[in-house]
Amino acid sequence: MKKWSLFTLVLSLLFVLAACGTSSDKDSNTNGATGTDADKPATEETTPVSIKHELDEEEVVFEKTPEKVVVFDFGVLDTLDELNIPVAGLPQATIPQYLEKYKGDEYENLGSLKEPDFEAIHAMQPDVIFISARQSDLYEEFKKIAPTVYMGVDYTNYMDSFTSNMETIGKLFGKEDKVKAELAEVNASIEEIKGKAAAKDEKTLIIMGNEEKVSAYGPSSRFGIIHDVFGFKPADVNIEKSTHGQSISFEYVMEQNPDILFVIDRDSAFDANASVKNAIENDIVKKTNAYKNGKIVYLNGGPWYLAGGGLQSIKIMIEDVKAGL
Repeated sequence: MKKWSLFTLVLSLLFVLAACGTSSDKDSNTNGATGTDADKPATEETTPVSIKHELDEEEVVFEKTPEKVVVFDFGVLDTLDELNIPVAGLPQATIPQYLEKYKGDEYENLGSLKEPDFEAIHAMQPDVIFISARQSDLYEEFKKIAPTVYMGVDYTNYMDSFTSNMETIGKLFGKEDKVKAELAEVNASIEEIKGKAAAKDEKTLIIMGNEEKVSAYGPSSRFGIIHDVFGFKPADVNIEKSTHGQSISFEYVMEQNPDILFVIDRDSAFDANASVKNAIENDIVKKTNAYKNGKIVYLNGGPWYLAGGGLQSIKIMIEDVKAGL
């Protein structure tokens, strides 16, 4: 019995020593860290993003992804909505109908497109402010509050400008792959329309109706995308290139006698119940080929007039112009 007890004691001591050695080896291999800590991945560092735009000689640098976003361009708002990027504040005075959810109380109301509430913007302390042409004269005021990025669209070079803006948003918010896929879809649709438009020998006129006033738009103008990008042939190549359009009469429309008449309904952009149709389809315009052949196409006022240059709005614009084919 004594010999057996001694053997048992020696064996137990050997097991204890072996266990201590194994524990010591583990500690030395992890440099004092526990097994759980050693398995944790290293903390990721956010790479600064630099953005250059035409209103500033210096780049706007973001050390991290902006979280509190203020938007003064509805094309950008449209894009952020499509990419599921949260927005904190915007001017709620004239929001397009398809973006009307942003009228909610959960978003800070920051005035109007042309009259920003700078006191409210400053109180928010945003991480980024997006503006476009309507606010370009106020850039320095915005810049004093937070990093501000100009996202205007160049109508004389629409698609390059639009693509650059979309890629900038994708880069800033880590949505590059999503933006790339969206742009590929848009470009494929545009090529399809261009091919069909090129095969037709139809003259096209673009006009905007506004409280019975009428303006015409040609290539390289505000709505020149219909000619420059979608490939519809202009009825008049001498229309002045402008943002506000060339003031015209209904007699001018009859003289040009377009086969396709695209109408931007500015009234409907601000009032869902408003329409310029009765004013446009008068006895003079009824003499045109466009009216006779059922080719007067009314374009969605919100996307065209208020929110151009967005991922959603350009898709709506694509569907609108298809009606002209």
